[in-house]
Amino acid sequence: MIIKAFSSSVHGIRALKISIEVHITQGIRFFIVGLADNAIRESQQRIESALTNNGFEWPRYRVVINLAPADIRKEGTHFDLPLAIGILAASRQVSDRCLADYLILGELSLDGNLVPVKGVLPMVLLAREEHFRGVIVPQGNAAEASVVDGIEVVAVSNLNTVVSFLNGISVESHKEKVIPLKKSNAYRFDFSEVKGQAAVKRAMLIAATGMHNLILVGPPGSGKSMMARRLSTIMPPMSLEESLQTTRIYSVAGRVSSEKGLINTRPFRMPHHSSSNIAMIGGGSSPQPGEISLAHNGVLFLDELPEFKRSVLEVMRQPLEEREIHISRAAYRVVYPSDFMLVAAMNPCPCGFYNHPDKECNCGPGVIKRYLSRISGPLLDRIDIHMEVVPVPFPLLSQHFGEEGSKAMREVVEGARQIQQNRFEGIDHVFCNARMGTALRNRFCKLDSAGSSLIRMAMESLGLSARAYDRILKVARTIADLEQCELIHPSHVAEAINYRNLDREGWSG
Repeated sequence: MIIKAFSSSVHGIRALKISIEVHITQGIRFFIVGLADNAIRESQQRIESALTNNGFEWPRYRVVINLAPADIRKEGTHFDLPLAIGILAASRQVSDRCLADYLILGELSLDGNLVPVKGVLPMVLLAREEHFRGVIVPQGNAAEASVVDGIEVVAVSNLNTVVSFLNGISVESHKEKVIPLKKSNAYRFDFSEVKGQAAVKRAMLIAATGMHNLILVGPPGSGKSMMARRLSTIMPPMSLEESLQTTRIYSVAGRVSSEKGLINTRPFRMPHHSSSNIAMIGGGSSPQPGEISLAHNGVLFLDELPEFKRSVLEVMRQPLEEREIHISRAAYRVVYPSDFMLVAAMNPCPCGFYNHPDKECNCGPGVIKRYLSRISGPLLDRIDIHMEVVPVPFPLLSQHFGEEGSKAMREVVEGARQIQQNRFEGIDHVFCNARMGTALRNRFCKLDSAGSSLIRMAMESLGLSARAYDRILKVARTIADLEQCELIHPSHVAEAINYRNLDREGWSG
């Protein structure tokens, strides 16, 4: 007898339907075919123990299981439950009347309890696209699965409950479905805790408004990391679409909370400078999203930028332009989204005190240039705003009156971002100024004669590249939006040029 059950396999952040065909005939062997990995091949021991410990019989026959399509590699322990159900249905220990209506996912423990698995959200989205009636998932994945509307989610805790459901005994479905996304303003940090640094706050306000990349250069203790941690608190709340995109990535990486299925705050990722290429961009023997994908729709903060391996920094150049990362290996090819805001921080020299107003720099001639040369020119070109940070004097540190908080700054950002959304309405994949292509930049970043003369002089005196020219125009457009100006004025261009500190000859001595 041949029985078909259905599950799914994740490739990148997308899922593929997998048919599980179970055939029982005379004999005593057990076979799994269809490019199954070791985790699936080892499932026989887990399934056999779970069946016998719950009063079911392991078939004393020849069992052949085919995972189709057979030319695609399958991996993951979430195949345990559909394999077990297929074996029970083929041996007539459970009804197969509605087996084709449900996508089944779950890892079995030896006592028959179900363990949460990774990648549930893209699999549930696939089930809805393929017009399944519902999905059967472990109880620990119920919140994650239930963010998808229009499909029944049957959350179960053990094998016996699944069998009861398939035999027609009612099991309560998870009722919490997608509701209008709640705006989360509960952040651990707030800009009201930052004393002084008005110029840096202004640069961060511009960066958050237009999704511009930012680098902070300053001595130790000047507040670079403190302010970078607070940048995501002034960014606009995530839309439902952005939240689903981010949750899908975190689901594949196995980082979705069992209590809170939908991620509704912008990610803030801060990898250590010892991170490898794979940790940063993703991949590996079992492909997983890297830090640049986990920062999708949020902030990727690289502290102590020159301490990162040069190869790690260079692999980020393509994702910064394309907003996605293509990983090709001999065994697979996957694509992960990576639309993030890059924020970097660094000391101006090895000792850290090159631009300190009080302390003297001890670095010898040429040391500062060699230190800054660890960061390539092409990477710096892709960073829109270069901001020099100086320490806050004691009188400002000791003051007790309030500073402008994240809430007030976020309201300003939201107002300017609404102008951008109206401007780019109907244009796919463009929602802010930093995402404009050349055609859109020529259309929306027109300068008058004074502004054109100003940027021409800057290009000639600073030796700026064409990419730097592009970034200056986009930053100027964002500054104009913050002031609710339809046209870009020379003052906006001048401020944008002023944010190219690291392009200035002589800055590093």
